[in-house]
Amino acid sequence: MRPASESELAEAVRGATGPLRIVGGGTRGFGGAGGEILDTSALAGISLYEPGALTLVAGAGTSLSLVETTIAGQGQRLPFEVPDMRGLLGREGRSTLGGVVAANASGPRRVQAGACRDSLIGMRFVTGEGVVVKNGGRVMKNVTGYDLVKLMAGSHGTLGVLSEVAFKLLPVPEAEATLALEGLSHSRAVEAMAAALGSPFDVTGAAHWPGRGTYLRLEGFSASVDYRAERLAALLAPFGAVAPVASPWAAIRDVKPFHGRAGDVWRLSVKPSDAPGLVALMAAEVLLDWGGGLIWALVEEGADLRARLPGLKGHATLVRASAETRRRLPTFQPQPAPLAALSAGLRAKFDPRGILNPGLMA
Repeated sequence: MRPASESELAEAVRGATGPLRIVGGGTRGFGGAGGEILDTSALAGISLYEPGALTLVAGAGTSLSLVETTIAGQGQRLPFEVPDMRGLLGREGRSTLGGVVAANASGPRRVQAGACRDSLIGMRFVTGEGVVVKNGGRVMKNVTGYDLVKLMAGSHGTLGVLSEVAFKLLPVPEAEATLALEGLSHSRAVEAMAAALGSPFDVTGAAHWPGRGTYLRLEGFSASVDYRAERLAALLAPFGAVAPVASPWAAIRDVKPFHGRAGDVWRLSVKPSDAPGLVALMAAEVLLDWGGGLIWALVEEGADLRARLPGLKGHATLVRASAETRRRLPTFQPQPAPLAALSAGLRAKFDPRGILNPGLMA
């Protein structure tokens, strides 16, 4: 099914007699859900763009590339630096805004600008009963009761099918600089990133690429970036020589070190100070982002990384694996019983028939 309007989408969901697999551009889904394909890519188009108000409203099927090109022409951008997962997952297609929101896809700038959900100001979606729901608005200031916008972001289509999303935007900064430290251990790299992020110099990226370097990014007006880069280099001097380098952020954002490599890929969200100890237990090749709060791990095929990390205080998500491995291991971190009960209660309210991407998150 490929509905061309919100009313057609609602009708399709209401008339469904079995499970639905929600698909946008097919570039970032983790798999696991079965059922008839419900393709939202025809729900496309920018319905409102007000550069002066820094707001944009578009259909969930609108391509990310169209949005980025449109707002770049006005010197603006989505604040949260959307990752492109096609290279990591070995897929074609085009990323859509609905897929970005459903996955709460957020790149290195999350440490400063927040996640995708933090830039959302409104949305429209269809519940599992085929009911159209509107939440939030088209301006930055609105009061609408329950914040379903935050709930839907990252729900991977299990609570509703997005039809329209509204974002706040930010201007593209005048200048950008990246400072690098070489040869740091995981532990020292996390310490250096913590020092940078805790400084007053407004760091917008902090990542550790083993074998390459530990990177810190600064953005803003040219004079300000130059001044902050000098001060940050002085602050980090105890960790070694600090040098300016070409931007590595697109490669870090898209997890380029693991493209085309054999093995499974896991994504861990943890407390940054826990990262070095966890990496020591993994027996994996890693890439650290968000100051150590995000760990990308490449392990041998079929490995249960969670079993190597008993008592993990965080979330380990299986991003890339074979179908056989996915049958054995849940994609998402199993929830404690009280939280699982809350999640089940939400699904029962929004999708009482259990037809939206069943089995993906539960």
